[in-house]
Amino acid sequence: MENQKWYKHPVIVTASVINAFALLLALIWKDNPHELSRLLVEDGIVEWTQFLAFALTAGLLGYVTVDRFKRNGFGLEVLVLGGLSALVALAALEEISWFQRILQIQSSEFFLQNNRQGETNLHNLGFGKESLHKAVLLKIIVIAGLTHNLILPLLARKRPAIRTFVERFGLYLPPLAASVPYLILVILSHLFIEHPRKGELGELFGAVHYMATVFGAYFVGVAYNKPALFEGVSARRISVLFALLMLFLFMNGWMLSAGAGASAMMNSGIVAD
Repeated sequence: MENQKWYKHPVIVTASVINAFALLLALIWKDNPHELSRLLVEDGIVEWTQFLAFALTAGLLGYVTVDRFKRNGFGLEVLVLGGLSALVALAALEEISWFQRILQIQSSEFFLQNNRQGETNLHNLGFGKESLHKAVLLKIIVIAGLTHNLILPLLARKRPAIRTFVERFGLYLPPLAASVPYLILVILSHLFIEHPRKGELGELFGAVHYMATVFGAYFVGVAYNKPALFEGVSARRISVLFALLMLFLFMNGWMLSAGAGASAMMNSGIVAD
């Protein structure tokens, strides 16, 4: 169980570096609408990195689900972890509209009439005067994110039974060394970036943060009381490899944005959520 010096863990550090670099790019380009849109537009750098991070996190959770099932059989932990894996996979597919733009598939009549962007996805369906994402999902994400990343970890420092209770359900609490930089970056992005899609930065920060902390908790035991999949020297080596993989995914998000229609989106003026 790697509970010592979380702030020095390579996966935690790498996640913070990737997110800080994305915010730095946004700050450098904030007075350059073309470059800022290149970062935030549909099929841009941020969106593709989100997809890759969510997809990998779904895979990690799926791996842990299968491992728990093999060890302990079917139970509450397996049900919760399997549900989380499916939910994160759904988020990944929703982020790129189920590959619709990549495969050049026309939306059905239902989505053309009811989706705010005419895309084949659920989170942009009309909900009153707003989209489902803005009216409902965003509020749930904010409440759940603050509770999971700040309130419960702070309470667990004085009441360890809270962490034990959370882990009983197959969940984990992120270390504050990861949560605090993540939350600060979200706040800074809202304060200093002016763009219709600036919320995409916060979503990126969350995707990278959870990719790192899911791996940290379940695979190498960062701030986690249950047995991890890897321990000792092997855990450290696996962590360094995973940190390199995170950097590789960020680079791939950049390259995918260049070849997946980001330029066309900017030229067409599409900046909706």
